[in-house]
Amino acid sequence: MPEESTTPDLVELVRSAFEAYNRRDLDAVMPFFAPDAVLDATRTLGIAPHGRVAIRGLIEDWIGAYDEVEMVLEEPLDLGSGVVYAVVRQRARPLGTSSYVQSREGFVWVLAEGLIVNLTVYPEANIHAAPAAAERLAQERGRRGEFR
Repeated sequence: MPEESTTPDLVELVRSAFEAYNRRDLDAVMPFFAPDAVLDATRTLGIAPHGRVAIRGLIEDWIGAYDEVEMVLEEPLDLGSGVVYAVVRQRARPLGTSSYVQSREGFVWVLAEGLIVNLTVYPEANIHAAPAAAERLAQERGRRGEFR
């Protein structure tokens, strides 16, 4: 009988994290992040929280600013060496309003042992840089032997 792979499907892990986020279930979101993970939002928010507590705080603040918020992955790609890239479309209704805001961003995840160790967010104005950065990162990690 063939052995089943113990390597997690990284795109499915990312999808599962987004499903929990869209349910506003932070207790389900946080275990997807490594304890010392970094969420690099310097290009969009000017911050890069380190560690689960800081990342959770950012997500709580973000979700808390909206009556409704949803993030949708557009064609996520596993680029190998633990790197996943996708365009993420966000649609949200700020607290106390009837209007929605929308954005598109490039997300680049680096995963190790099935956990997110780094997530970098690229703003829509610079979204074209995200796939190239993700490809370079996957190649560099592959040369160093850094895989999932």
